[in-house]
Amino acid sequence: MKKYLLAVQFDESAPAPSEGELQEQMARTTRVTDEMRAASAWVFVGGLLPSHAATVVRPGDGTTTMTDGPFAETKEQLGGFWVIRCDDLDQALSWAEKCALACGCPIEVRPFEDAQRD
Repeated sequence: MKKYLLAVQFDESAPAPSEGELQEQMARTTRVTDEMRAASAWVFVGGLLPSHAATVVRPGDGTTTMTDGPFAETKEQLGGFWVIRCDDLDQALSWAEKCALACGCPIEVRPFEDAQRD
């Protein structure tokens, strides 16, 4: 089995959902996660705080600097993720489609580099 990261691309410039919309979104994503567990595809899931809560540690000339927030100047940031086990990319894309519909955000699909070692 190969492992894939399904990364939620969250648009931080968009208006925040209402409390009701957020609860509906969470219910949908929980159903997809439960479906992944039942199919033995689920490995791990996590939501992230907004990018303003991030600290970036950068190496340079044998030292590091730390800055608040992300390096990239973009409205889309990593908002959460699923790590799943699948036979192939097609299966991962099928899960990504369900995740995108559930959370209402784009999903980036990436295989783990060490996936062939499983």
